[in-house]
Amino acid sequence: MRVGFDVGGTFTDFVLEDEAGRWHTGKRLTTYPDPSEACIAGLEALLEEAGVGFDEVTRAVHGTTLGSNIVIERKGEGVALVTTAGFRDVLQIGREKRYQVYDLQITKPEPLIDRSWIWEIPGRVLADGTLRDPLDDASARATIREISGRGVTSLAVCFLHSYLNPEHERQFAELVAEEAPNIVVSLSSDVSPQFREYERTSTTVVNAYLITAVAEYLRTMVTQLGERGYAGRLFIMQSGGGVATAESMADLPVRMIESGPAAGALIAAKFGEISGHSDLVAFDMGGTTAKLSLVTDGQPATVGQFELHKVRLAPGSGIPMNVRSLDLVEIGAGGGSIARVARGTIEVGPDSAGSSPGPVCYGLGGTEPTVTDANLVLGYIAADRFAGGSMTLDLDAARGAISDRLAKPLGISAEEAAWGVHRMVNLNMEMATRVVSIERGNDPRGLALVATGGSGPAHACRLAVALGMPVVLIPAAAGVASAVGLLSAEVKFDTSRSFVTRLEGLDPERLNGVYKEMEAETSRIIEQSTDAAPVKMVREVDLRYVGQGFELAVEIPEGPVTTQTLHLVRDAFDEIYSKRYGFSSPDKPVEATTWKLTAYGDSPPLEVPKIDGGPDYGVPTGSRAVYFPETDGFVETPFFSRYDLVPKQLVEGPAIIEERESTTVIPPGLEGLVDEYGTIRIGVVA
Repeated sequence: MRVGFDVGGTFTDFVLEDEAGRWHTGKRLTTYPDPSEACIAGLEALLEEAGVGFDEVTRAVHGTTLGSNIVIERKGEGVALVTTAGFRDVLQIGREKRYQVYDLQITKPEPLIDRSWIWEIPGRVLADGTLRDPLDDASARATIREISGRGVTSLAVCFLHSYLNPEHERQFAELVAEEAPNIVVSLSSDVSPQFREYERTSTTVVNAYLITAVAEYLRTMVTQLGERGYAGRLFIMQSGGGVATAESMADLPVRMIESGPAAGALIAAKFGEISGHSDLVAFDMGGTTAKLSLVTDGQPATVGQFELHKVRLAPGSGIPMNVRSLDLVEIGAGGGSIARVARGTIEVGPDSAGSSPGPVCYGLGGTEPTVTDANLVLGYIAADRFAGGSMTLDLDAARGAISDRLAKPLGISAEEAAWGVHRMVNLNMEMATRVVSIERGNDPRGLALVATGGSGPAHACRLAVALGMPVVLIPAAAGVASAVGLLSAEVKFDTSRSFVTRLEGLDPERLNGVYKEMEAETSRIIEQSTDAAPVKMVREVDLRYVGQGFELAVEIPEGPVTTQTLHLVRDAFDEIYSKRYGFSSPDKPVEATTWKLTAYGDSPPLEVPKIDGGPDYGVPTGSRAVYFPETDGFVETPFFSRYDLVPKQLVEGPAIIEERESTTVIPPGLEGLVDEYGTIRIGVVA
């Protein structure tokens, strides 16, 4: 038996896969400031309901927003940076680029570490990895003592060109162990052995910023699970879509910065596969954010660098990290997103009411209207059956807040204001969908939309219609899909090395030596996780035409690297470049920058259970007034229980389909067909 539990900004989701392959699901409000409280309480309730003890669970997988929340909310304490003399301002200077060239009012994110908490150490490694000046031992020891006296508990160390020669960083870490053993050290040569000084420093700083809080959180989680009888390892989802042990992630928490959203993309790809759609957009809308990612040929797209907390999705506006991540676009558009009047119109998000105080209709102290309040007023969700009936929503309070704060200032009705909120949040998500599809070279009219999350199925059809997407897939247990996705993730671990060189004329033996080192490193982590050697290793290299500043990743064929292998890699690069940009230059020399390797461990596959096909189609449980602009207002609309639907059943819109964790809205003119796995396939474009 396996359990997956995923902490979101508003809700924490749970799934148990029992011995028969059935899924048992649960959902509860995320607890603050300690999300582990909801995790443990939810697991206890889920296992009790399924009649299972903690000692019967063989595998537990966890996804969490803890890392990204700590960074975004600047909750790190006692964190400092040590760098090479002359490079104290690397975080402040960044790339010196304006992410919006003509906007004079832009503000870049403030560095996570103030300049007064950054120290410089004499000693210099050159760009080819050779030592010019030795590390100044006396200066280093004096600095460490000063740092310790300032109350530093976590220290990022990033010396110039240490990705080629980590000797100085290793020496400094040994001195810290002697002078101040209470300080936890993050070395850039361990965290991010890649070129580009700013990005490498930023990645190492984020790791140091998280390491003490995440390590304590994971230790607590492991202890509490063990006290309840769980004897297996706790696995943590990484941003790149694989899982590794909690012990591994405690040392490298920067790798789990986008832990939860990655799981949603994985399960969307799985549902797309079994439904016959290998090219799709994964759309996961929860209570706080909406996450979108592109899946092509059944595989979610990945990137080698991720930016957290971007401004209006603009590249270069966030905090960069050199970590393998699924290519996600995340925006502040969820059920808890706050709506307000600004400049004579309705704006929604990016801030959220979260789980505390939550939307007005929760009755937990929230006063500002949210998307959930609007959907309640529009009739899309039921006040007495929200979250499987575990919460009763206050319709009058929601309508009152929308009326007072939105409708009256604009001179419209509460229902019109609620529709405005619904429409505006959809517009925000349309923009994000265009980013992950059109800007990645894919026409959304040829992609399916897989909608998950507690709020996703209520908005998916409108989103697909606006973009001309032909089909919407609403999988079973869509509201807890990220937790299900945790169970589908493979055990894997990736590493990388930067050395910049022309591809033509590269000595294959040098490259084989580099990959041998990387294979040993990743194998150690995989063996810790699975007690077995990796079952597969995938190699990649970042390539660019000489003179360019950005790269594309190209897979390296299996086997020892030879001159012929490098020729094949070059041909593949030209093909990928042409697909991305519309042309290629086979006659121009190509430069390699970073060499990567991903090792995979043996992981049990996730089988999606089929639903029972009864002799009769499910009938509506009842009807209620629901707002659809196509009908000029409210129309009496049937609502179905998702659990009554059977394979091959057709549900014509307008209709509402309810389940414990989410609600599907099918507008007029559309219809949904249920397949053998319980997925609702809604045709949008003929």
